[in-house]
Amino acid sequence: MQTAYYHKRVIHLPTIDRSEWQQLYKAGIKGALTCIHCGEKMRLQLSIEEPAQFLHPPTTLSCVDEVNAFEKKYSTKKEEPKKQEQALNGFSIPQNRSIAQTSETYDSSWKKPEPLTMIPDFQPTKSTTMTYQSEYRSLLQNNGIYLDDNQWSAVETTEGPLLILAGAGSGKTRVLTTRAAYMLTVKQISPKEMILVTFTAKAAKEMKARMEIYPNLSKQTLKQLMVGTFHSIFYKILLHHHPDRWHSSKLLKMDWQRDKLIKEAGREIDIDEKDFAYDQALTQISWWKNHLISPDQVKAADQWEEKVQYLYKRYEEKRTNEQMFDFDDMLIGCYELLKSDEHLRARYQQRFNYVSIDEFQDINKVQAEIITMLTEKSNNLCVVGDDDQSIYGFRGSDPDYILSFQQNYQSAKKIILNENYRSNHSIVSVANKVIATNRKRFKKTLKAQYHIENYPTLFYPYDEEEEATMIVNDIKKRIESGARPADFAILYRTNTHARALFERLIDSSLPFVIESDGESFYNRKTIRKILAYLRLAQNEDDMKAVPDMTSALFLKQNVVQDVKAYSITHDCTLVEAFSYVENLLPFQLKKLKALPKQFQTLRKMPPEKAIQYIESEMGLKDYIKKQGNEGNKMERGSDDVRDLKVAARQHETISSFLEHVDHMIAKYTEIKSLPPSKEAIQLMTIHRAKGLEYDHVYLLGTVEGNLPHDYALEAWREGNDNPLEEERRLMYVAITRAVQSLSISVPMMRRGKQTQRSRFVREAQKMISKASSLNT
Repeated sequence: MQTAYYHKRVIHLPTIDRSEWQQLYKAGIKGALTCIHCGEKMRLQLSIEEPAQFLHPPTTLSCVDEVNAFEKKYSTKKEEPKKQEQALNGFSIPQNRSIAQTSETYDSSWKKPEPLTMIPDFQPTKSTTMTYQSEYRSLLQNNGIYLDDNQWSAVETTEGPLLILAGAGSGKTRVLTTRAAYMLTVKQISPKEMILVTFTAKAAKEMKARMEIYPNLSKQTLKQLMVGTFHSIFYKILLHHHPDRWHSSKLLKMDWQRDKLIKEAGREIDIDEKDFAYDQALTQISWWKNHLISPDQVKAADQWEEKVQYLYKRYEEKRTNEQMFDFDDMLIGCYELLKSDEHLRARYQQRFNYVSIDEFQDINKVQAEIITMLTEKSNNLCVVGDDDQSIYGFRGSDPDYILSFQQNYQSAKKIILNENYRSNHSIVSVANKVIATNRKRFKKTLKAQYHIENYPTLFYPYDEEEEATMIVNDIKKRIESGARPADFAILYRTNTHARALFERLIDSSLPFVIESDGESFYNRKTIRKILAYLRLAQNEDDMKAVPDMTSALFLKQNVVQDVKAYSITHDCTLVEAFSYVENLLPFQLKKLKALPKQFQTLRKMPPEKAIQYIESEMGLKDYIKKQGNEGNKMERGSDDVRDLKVAARQHETISSFLEHVDHMIAKYTEIKSLPPSKEAIQLMTIHRAKGLEYDHVYLLGTVEGNLPHDYALEAWREGNDNPLEEERRLMYVAITRAVQSLSISVPMMRRGKQTQRSRFVREAQKMISKASSLNT
């Protein structure tokens, strides 16, 4: 059915703006949609696979025939000009209206999902056939450990520099652990001469666990083998030689400890804690440290970096004075120790005669310098990685280290692991098409081991809200057909994109986990400012909201106490008390005098219009403009405002919106406090998904400005391709997480504006001739 009764009027979907569908969907859940024939409650179906329609409960009445006849009669009736509604059989039918902020030619109608079928023919490969025999390889195979020829070649190469280019899903962990086992058992290399370096403690633990299954390896041998992260291995060196200086009690291991030092420095130059991105400043300081750039060597690019440079200098001075160190100092300290002590360096060069490094594409400058020193004499360096999966530039990682490995080690052997054992052929082929556009990469093509008729699919929701609804409904349908919640992952570019998904999953009965170190969307700095205005519009004595509004008005926090005092002495509300504040500039006093009347106007508005009013009439736009993005390339205050408007549009009153906000903040806190569940849908950024795999993956918001991100597009326009190429690698990583199915969302609207599909999507859609097949 395309017709239902809602709010005392007939709703005919073809004549309703697409922007209203989500509200109708929620209305159906609340029981506010009814059949125009029998009055039974109905729901609106919003699906990836099928057009939107009203669902009628089972009935013996002829409702479907009656409504179909009604719709047919309506569709043939000539539209009367210059009328918003027309009468039909006693009902008022709303006519199609133009969508705000879009052109007249913009088509917002539901679109059928588009399978990505333009891929090369599948060509099976002989992935596990042994073309040459080895006693140890046969032994492994008898123990259920199979390796293809390229993998085995990497295992047998134990001397000299070795570059293993391990594509997504190509079994690099198996190769690393098998190679170590081969060196220990067949080559009889002492475990004390070897180290395996990883980037995460989880990866190190997984490697140790896998090593236990290999034949002829004793627990004593494995116990002597050093497997760990850069920090864990090289911190042990520092602790061994200078135990007092590097005692763990002096480590700034908690975020609040680093925050305390940097905020103390910030107060020295009068930086307001509420209005400065200290977390981003610490990230920038870490980047400088990992690039071995001291405070005096920093060349600040703008005013924000000038402030951070000062904070960096004072942070280092305070840390040194208190004889403390942070995690970055562990590697810097080891680098300086080895560089300054030639005798000690030679000792460790002999001790670490065989060095293997996992995820080499993620290495940074200080890590690369340490490894170069350690392997200078032996040259026995094995690095495993994939330049196509280098996605941590913001942490200081640089793919140039893996790309230039053969120039730095001219005798290096290169082995490419390009057999993908994870994803079906169509997913692998789409990934190949996307990443092939990057110019700064090794040329290689992944090859899948199997093919099923399940192509990656593009689907076209109206906006973020409908995107979330479609995905949750699709997951429900798949679970009803036998899938498990743990089979699903929903990936997105930045954490803010998870807001609508989080809310829709909270409203559902589906178990889920959100992988994020951040706070609730509604606790973000700019969002809190807007919510403070809305809260005071509902309750002019909301003391908790006053500090955030005070910051938004460019007033210092001591004004908060003045406002509280004036509310008592003048027997008025806190909002009215702002008009009594003194000792300010004339334009500030004028703004404060206008507040009481503005709040009277504000409280009568629906939430979306209220936010627009706060932004344009109450000074928030000036606050956002002054704040800029506070050095954070990824998150702008103005973007947060647009995201909040999308959320607010789903509510009719400020009070209902604030109730929703408070509920979601509480639920976010609750969800984050629960222990992680393995039997749950996973919500995470693409960065966090690296190294993982899921049967079914949904990728959100593949439009220009999101993936690729705005900051990368801006850099590209200025002639810098590197950020855009990293964004394309992110897309590649996201695609290759999927095993069986991949659903890629291309919303028509984002943050209230019409979108353009991502260039990465266009690359995935492009034709490939058989002559230039990527799988040849």
